Amino acid sequence: MTMAEHFAFMLIEEFTHLAFANAVEPLRIANLVSGEPLYRWSFIAAGGTEVTASNGVTIRVHHGLDSIPSYDRLFVLAGTNARQHISRAHLAALRHARSRGTPLGALCSGTYALALAGLLNGHRAAIHWEFHDSFAEEFPEIDLVRSVFVDDAPIVTASGGSATADLMLKLIAARHGEDIAITVADQMVYNAVRDGSAAQRVSLQARTGLRSPRLAHAIQIMRNAVEQPVSIRRIAEDVGVSTRQLERIFVKHLNTSPKKFMLDLRLERARYLLLQTEMSVIDVAIATGFESPSHFARVYRTAFGMPPNRQRNRMT
Repeated sequence: MTMAEHFAFMLIEEFTHLAFANAVEPLRIANLVSGEPLYRWSFIAAGGTEVTASNGVTIRVHHGLDSIPSYDRLFVLAGTNARQHISRAHLAALRHARSRGTPLGALCSGTYALALAGLLNGHRAAIHWEFHDSFAEEFPEIDLVRSVFVDDAPIVTASGGSATADLMLKLIAARHGEDIAITVADQMVYNAVRDGSAAQRVSLQARTGLRSPRLAHAIQIMRNAVEQPVSIRRIAEDVGVSTRQLERIFVKHLNTSPKKFMLDLRLERARYLLLQTEMSVIDVAIATGFESPSHFARVYRTAFGMPPNRQRNRMT
C-alpha cells in the first residue's frame, strides 16, 4: 500500500473558501478513486482552534502556529485583507518549516506570507490577479508571473480559485500518474484543466478598473484582428489618438505596450486552439496571424516554454 502523503494548510483569517475547497477536494477524490489513502491533510491557524473564511464558514483546525509537526507539504492560504491578518507568528512558522526542509506552497494571496517571510526572493511565483500589480511593486526581487500556477520553482504557488485545482491535479499526476489525475478531474466534472503556462483569464474591466473608452476600443480592434493583425499606428488612428498617446494609455492601465498586448492576445488564442481543437499547428499559425510556422513556433516557445507541437502532444 502506498504511504499517504500528508498535506498541511495554514489558513489565514478571511482565507478564500473557493481555493480551500479546490485544494482539499482533489486529494479526497484521489483517495476515493484509487481505493487507497494516497493523501492526508491537516489544518493550521493562529490560536490552534478555528479560523473563519471570507464567506463566514468557520473551520476547526488541528494545530496552532507554535506546534506545527513535520508534513510532506505545507501550503499557506489567505484571501481578502491578507496583509492585515498575516502576523509575525505566521512568518516565523513558515521560516521554521522551511528550515526543516518542508516543501512550501501558497494559494491565492497566501503568496504574500511567503514573500514577507523572504522565502520567494529570486523565484517565480503566482498570485491572484487582483494583487498582481501592487505585489510586483512591493516585491521587485520576486519574479511574479501571470500564470495560473507555478510548479517549477522551489516553492509552488497558485493564483487561487480554480487554479488551485489545476495545481493539485498537477501534483497528483506527478506522484501517482496522469490516469489518476484525469479520473479525479472527471469526478470533479472539471474538463478544462490547465497547465501552469496558462494565463489568468479575467475581464479587463475587472482587472484594471478600466475607465478608458479609448483603451477598450483599441483592445476590441485587436481582438477582432487576431487572424490579420493591424499596425499599432492604424489602431491609434481608429481610436483617435496618436501612437505615442496609445502607448501611454496601455502603460498606464495595463503596464504593457500595445504591441506586447496584441501579441499576448494572439498567443493565448493560439494556445486555446492547440488545446481545444484538432487544427494543425500550421493552421493555428495562420489563424493567429503569424507569417510562418517557424516564426510562430519560436514566438510560442518564448512565451510558454515549449514549442506548439509539444504543447499539443502533452494533452494527448
